[in-house]
Amino acid sequence: MSDAPLILAVPSKGRLQENASAFFGRAGLTLAQGRGARDYRGTLAGLPGVEILFLSASEIVAQLASGGAHLGVTGEDLVREALPDADALVEFLTPLGFGHANVVVAVPQAWIDVRTMADLDEVAEDLRARHGRKMRVATKYVNLTRRFFADAGVTDYRIVESLGATEGAPGSGTAELIVDITTTGATLAANALKVLDDGVMLRSEANLVASVRADWSPAARDAARTILTRISAEEAARTTREVRACLEPARPFDLDAILERHGATLPYGVSERELTLRVAKANVFGLVDDLMAVGALDVSVRALDYVFRPANPVLDRLLGRLG
Repeated sequence: MSDAPLILAVPSKGRLQENASAFFGRAGLTLAQGRGARDYRGTLAGLPGVEILFLSASEIVAQLASGGAHLGVTGEDLVREALPDADALVEFLTPLGFGHANVVVAVPQAWIDVRTMADLDEVAEDLRARHGRKMRVATKYVNLTRRFFADAGVTDYRIVESLGATEGAPGSGTAELIVDITTTGATLAANALKVLDDGVMLRSEANLVASVRADWSPAARDAARTILTRISAEEAARTTREVRACLEPARPFDLDAILERHGATLPYGVSERELTLRVAKANVFGLVDDLMAVGALDVSVRALDYVFRPANPVLDRLLGRLG
């Protein structure tokens, strides 16, 4: 139906929900739960044509895969674990800057000579010879593990599906090594485990993900355009600074060289006495130094709330997938 709303699925609780709410809030999009925290449906305040579903992480992935939600906030690790053909079913639109976690292969620190995936073949052979059994890998990430081990040429192993604290499996004797997520590595170290040098399977974080299978009505596309435009405007502002410089009119300098050196732009052109430039946040101080060196009388730097631009690569990528 042409007026069918856009369905946005977000985490229903915990830090992920808080971070998702903050992310959309920075873009002027407030998540509102209809009847309080126990209501699993909601709206985006001030933006009609959008329904919010508050779901668990696994439910969000399932809804995206089936087309029950147009957009969802979830970790890339969960999507790629649940959907072997993830890139055919969904489009990863933009990372959100929270929910960071690496999926890694970790082995006991006592395995001094085991540093890479290739070394696991020798471990497997030794277990076969000594104990007559396969090397055991404890994990919740069964599909990711199978794909990663196959790509590394490791075949002589069996998976022990983990239902609890995976990092404790080698210590308890239920597995020789593990595949699990880690953020700081502290839990692995506390359990006398180390990550293989080439054992980072996936560097994951929360993403805004679009379903290719959803029914993208004109109303849903219009809502997505509004959401993605605001998100892109907030991200551009967060990573950009506006630099204003008062110039000494009689002193010439090579403005083009300064712009090229720092990747700066002149959104409002050039005036005789003042420059207004936009530059990446990381390049601010180098630009200021160059402006002062050519005789700028005063330079100010300010953060921006939003930067709206005619082009939106995220929206273009989504519309390109949808046709």
